[in-house]
Amino acid sequence: MVTKRDYYEVLGVGKSASADEIKKAFRQKAIKLHPDKEGGDEEKFKEVNEAYEVLKDQQKRQRYDQFGHAV
Repeated sequence: MVTKRDYYEVLGVGKSASADEIKKAFRQKAIKLHPDKEGGDEEKFKEVNEAYEVLKDQQKRQRYDQFGHAV
């Protein structure tokens, strides 16, 4: 089984990061890793996208903070 990395680590932000900080970090990583861009990495792009999908939603973020990937 593949162990998932911490979503905060994936985006390079702290657990106390604001929604704006999370969005900014996601955009920077998404631009850098986009598969259509030269040097892009589809797997890492998907990982960043998955992390953002959880952390941008306040309810999902609270569940993640409480239970981690077990949810």
